[in-house]
Amino acid sequence: MTNNALAFTALCNEFCAAVENAAATEPDVFVTGMLRILPRIYISAFDLTDEGALDDGYIEQRLDEDTYNSLRRSMQMLLGENDTYLEVFEEDMKYSDSPIGASLAEGLADLFQEFYNYLETVRDATDDVTASAIVAVKYDFGMFWGATLCNVLRPLNSIHFCNERL
Repeated sequence: MTNNALAFTALCNEFCAAVENAAATEPDVFVTGMLRILPRIYISAFDLTDEGALDDGYIEQRLDEDTYNSLRRSMQMLLGENDTYLEVFEEDMKYSDSPIGASLAEGLADLFQEFYNYLETVRDATDDVTASAIVAVKYDFGMFWGATLCNVLRPLNSIHFCNERL
């Protein structure tokens, strides 16, 4: 595993721990923590390389729906009225005259799911399995969760700097 892949793995682990402990965290501490870690995850994922991979990549889906929903609800309760924001990069926005709302907690739970599944796949895995997981997480970053990460940064930034509701 490259140094960058190790850094990415450590950052994913830090993010997952923060989400798992969200219910026991003050809202401002949680938001600040997310603003500190998410940009680092983005940069680290952007710089991942798929050298040495023998296949197209695979990450086993390990997070169950109950855990996902529990974490999402915890963050939703923590964020309160700050959970909902207007999403401007939603595909359906092109065809809509009205704004489309999104849930910050759902976006963070979606990221948690990606990172949790990645971490569970590489934990105690062989080099080949780890290389395959890195290929998959890099692909998924470009096609799916990289945009989600960017989308949640905007409302987190707004909550932290522009909002006194916390």
